[in-house]
Amino acid sequence: MAENIIKSYQLGNIEVTITETDNPNKLLVDCNDGNYHSSFTVRRYEYKNYKRHMNQRIKNAYKAQYDQEAENS
Repeated sequence: MAENIIKSYQLGNIEVTITETDNPNKLLVDCNDGNYHSSFTVRRYEYKNYKRHMNQRIKNAYKAQYDQEAENS
């Protein structure tokens, strides 16, 4: 299946891209800030109804990664 982009946006310095998957009920969320990359799947329902919560979790995960890196330095 070709990768169809649903939405692409900046979340602070994190680039977030939402694409379709082979499963019609799931979407792939791809996040990249130039240093760290992560991706995960969400149900369409979750994306549609809990987008703000998803964005907050993305920001918190990236902040935690940088905080952990600072502690280990």
